[in-house]
Amino acid sequence: MNVELPPEAEVYRDEVRAFLREQVPGGVFPPDWNRRLAEAGMVAPHWPKPWGLDASAVQQLAIDVELRSARSPRPVNPIGIGWAGPTLLVAGTQEQHERYLPGILDGSELWCQLFSEPGAGSDLAALTTRAERDGDEWVVNGQKVWTTFAHVSRYGILLARTDPSAEQHRGISYFVVDMQAPGVTTRPLKQMDGQAMFNEVFLDNVRVPADNLVGEINDGWRLAKVTLGNERVSLSGEGALWGAGPTANDLLDVVRANGGVTDTTLRQRLAALYVESEVLRLIRLRTVSAKMRGLEPGPETSVRKALSDEHGQHVMGLAVELAGTHGLLMDRGPFASDDATWAAGFLYSCALTIGGGTSEVQRNIIGERVLGLPREPSAAR
Repeated sequence: MNVELPPEAEVYRDEVRAFLREQVPGGVFPPDWNRRLAEAGMVAPHWPKPWGLDASAVQQLAIDVELRSARSPRPVNPIGIGWAGPTLLVAGTQEQHERYLPGILDGSELWCQLFSEPGAGSDLAALTTRAERDGDEWVVNGQKVWTTFAHVSRYGILLARTDPSAEQHRGISYFVVDMQAPGVTTRPLKQMDGQAMFNEVFLDNVRVPADNLVGEINDGWRLAKVTLGNERVSLSGEGALWGAGPTANDLLDVVRANGGVTDTTLRQRLAALYVESEVLRLIRLRTVSAKMRGLEPGPETSVRKALSDEHGQHVMGLAVELAGTHGLLMDRGPFASDDATWAAGFLYSCALTIGGGTSEVQRNIIGERVLGLPREPSAAR
C-alpha cells in the first residue's frame, strides 16, 4: 500500500491554489462561494464534466488537501451530493442532469431519501408505497419514515412499487419527488437529544410527472443498490459520527490535556480506541491506494462501515464516562469541560449501527458476498 502523492499532484495543487487566490482575495470567501466552487467542478471533482472534473484519485486528493488547508467552506447537501447525484449520473436523463445537478452541487436545493417505511427498513424490498400511472403522471400513495432532512428538503429520491404482481425486487421504480408538491406531509420525529432531524413522510395522492422517473420502470431496485452503495461509503468517514464530529484522537487529546488517566482499565480502553481508529484509517488508506492505482475498492468498504459505526459508539460512550457525574448533563464533556459536543454525540451515536443498513445486515453482506458463506434464510420463502 502506497499513499504518497506522486509528483503530478503538485500540478493539481497549484491549480487549486491559483483558483483560491483569484476567487478569495484576502482570504475572505464571497457569499456565492458554494456556487463558484460547484461551477469550478471542485465540489465533486470525480463526477464527469461539466459537473465535476473527471478527476483521478490523485487529483481528488490534491483538491481536498488544498481546500482543507484553506479552510474552505463546502456545500452542505450530504444526501444530494453523496447519494442522489451519483444515481442521477448513472441513470438520469440529460434533462434531469441539467435540472437537478446544479442545485445539488451548490447546496441551494437540499435533498432527502424516501426509502425506509414502517414495515420496510432493513428489508427494504418489502416496501408497500405504490405509484400508479395516470396519463403523464404517477400517483403515489404511502408512508416513509426516518427521512433525514425531509422537513427542509426541496426534493427527495423515492422508491415506490409500480408492479405489485412482480417478484419483490422487480416491481419497484425510482423517482424524484418535489417535497413541496400537494399531498406531501412531513412530520418531524423528535430525538432524545431534543433535535428533530428525522421525519415521517406521508404521500397522499401525490402527482409525480412522468419525466421524474429515473431510469426504466421497475428497475428501481438496481438503482437503489447504487444509492445504498454510495451511502455506506459516505457513512464511514473520518469522524466518529459518520464522518462528522470529534474523533478518537480528539478524545485522546482531551485526556492528555487533562493529565492523562491512572486507572489501568481506562488506560486499556483508551488504547483500544486508538487501535480501532488506526485500523479504520488503514482500511481507508487501502481504498485510497487502490484508487490511485486505478483499481476499484474491494470488500473493505463493507467491512469499514460495520466497524466504524461501533467505533463511534465506543468513542462517545467513553467520553461520557470520563465526564463522570457531569456526563448526565447536555452541556458537559470529558473532565467536566463545557464542550457539549460529546454529550450530543453520545445520544446521536445510538443511530450509527442502524442508519445505512444495520450492523447485522452489514455482517450478512460481508458473510455472503465477501466470505462466500450460505445466504441468510429468507422468512418470505
